[in-house]
Amino acid sequence: MSAPTLSTSKATRPRRGHPGPARPNSAREEFVRAVRRNISAHGFLIGAVLCFSFFSWYPMVREFILAFQKNENGKTTWAGWSNLSYVVNDPAFWQAWRNTLLFTGLALLLGFLVPFVVAVVLNEFRHGQGYLRLLVYLPVMLPPVASVLLFKYFYDPGYGLFNRILEVFHLPAQQWLQSTDTAMLSVVIAATWMNMGGATLIYLAALQSIPGELYEAAELDGAGLLRRVWHVTIPQTRLILSLLLLMQIIATMQVFTEPFLLTNGAGPEGSTTTVVYLIYQYAFNFNNYGSAAALGLVLLVVLAGFSAVYVRLSRSSED
Repeated sequence: MSAPTLSTSKATRPRRGHPGPARPNSAREEFVRAVRRNISAHGFLIGAVLCFSFFSWYPMVREFILAFQKNENGKTTWAGWSNLSYVVNDPAFWQAWRNTLLFTGLALLLGFLVPFVVAVVLNEFRHGQGYLRLLVYLPVMLPPVASVLLFKYFYDPGYGLFNRILEVFHLPAQQWLQSTDTAMLSVVIAATWMNMGGATLIYLAALQSIPGELYEAAELDGAGLLRRVWHVTIPQTRLILSLLLLMQIIATMQVFTEPFLLTNGAGPEGSTTTVVYLIYQYAFNFNNYGSAAALGLVLLVVLAGFSAVYVRLSRSSED
């Protein structure tokens, strides 16, 4: 007589310790638990996106729309290309671009070269490097307005520090901010002193990441300091140099604070009028917000085009 069969076979009985079939709503519950675990991270992320959209993207879109509008007697109408035509035909437009390019060129000559040289010198010190880094970075920690006003005091033709130094060497005093020959250079010197600390520390960090064996091999080959910098330091820091070059060009073409406080914006005979200061004049002196937005759009297109060309050339050189 055969043994009776069980209603639930051993093969179909669920094993102890293993869950049965998943319920239909298990995926939704898992999603809810994941959201609860990361609710704070999602909150910070949403807040950052909203702030970025409101304070960055919205002004850009609003400027683009405003560049093609005209506001007369409280009534807004579409102006087409008239704002852009007005800006381009303004004689101050070309003068502002010449001054901006001059400032950018001088700032690259001083503000790009000086921090790199200072970083190379600091890297050669073996003791007290921390105090020297603090000393170099100190101007960055000062409020920009305070730094500019300090240089305005230094540039004073009567009792300024720079003219006193010239007197010690029996050199004639200069009208630093009152002369068309020296006004822009004075602005560049002040801007370089204010902003060189950050770039110097970045260069110094890049220099300290270079393997010491490369410098030792160069020294064994009889290379001096200049040859080590040219054949070892510059090739090893090329990526940082190119990145800071791009960032500095974009920053210097948007200069406003230094000429505005040192030379009241325009300077002698308009020698320090920059593109951003001309935008300020259109908007707040002439109440012509459409022209200000049109000039800002031109500046945006120029910087975006330059950045695209620069990135393309950088990629082609790497390939």
